[in-house]
Amino acid sequence: MVPGMLSNLTTNFVGRLRSRDPAAWFELWETFGPILRAQLAKWGGGRVGPETVQDLSQETLAALSTSIDRHDPNKGARFSTWLLAIAKHTLSGEMDRRMALKRGAGKKPVELDETWMGKDGGSSPGRAYEDAVFRAKVEAALRQVERDTDFMDFTVYRMRVLDGVPGKDVAIQLGISEPTVSRRLSKIREQLRAAVSDTIEKYSFTREELEEASRKGLDPNPKKASDALFDEALADIYHAQTECKREEPVD
Repeated sequence: MVPGMLSNLTTNFVGRLRSRDPAAWFELWETFGPILRAQLAKWGGGRVGPETVQDLSQETLAALSTSIDRHDPNKGARFSTWLLAIAKHTLSGEMDRRMALKRGAGKKPVELDETWMGKDGGSSPGRAYEDAVFRAKVEAALRQVERDTDFMDFTVYRMRVLDGVPGKDVAIQLGISEPTVSRRLSKIREQLRAAVSDTIEKYSFTREELEEASRKGLDPNPKKASDALFDEALADIYHAQTECKREEPVD
């Protein structure tokens, strides 16, 4: 990515949002909807119920397609910061509407605060939020590969890497040879490297975000020596995401 410019993957995806492509909206909602719901519920402090949180998170995603016109990549805002700023703006609007109703008067919608576009603008979203956004990107890549590849191939990878089953046991349980397990494992790993790289790029506005995968062990370069490290890092992220979902309150 050239400094100050969005990548082709990012601009193409934003273009699909602007054109109201249903598949693009579903993809964004599927990937980041849970994070937005969690943040909005946290900020609401009990003042908004689950149904309102659901509505607000959808409004947040709708606001993204128009707010991208205000985004200045030269100011260095991260994708995650953009997402969070729109969520805060949406919640503020809801709180203002509620106060206006209590007073029995209308209120002009609040303007979007553009201080978020600067690297230091607005309040820091926090490490937990940034980690959640990154895990969501990796989960989206995993989901894509699972959908797009042969069922048996992905089952081998899931059992061997995500579930930690020894290769010999995978071969026995699936009725295939150990060399076949290795070949299928390598095939899915290669596809996951590409999918993770593309997904990270699609949802990144900055060089820092692009390099996050490598910093966390998901090196996109297909080096044989790094295969085990890639698998280990991916499994750790997968299990962390699974644990977070398990801890989410049920509406």
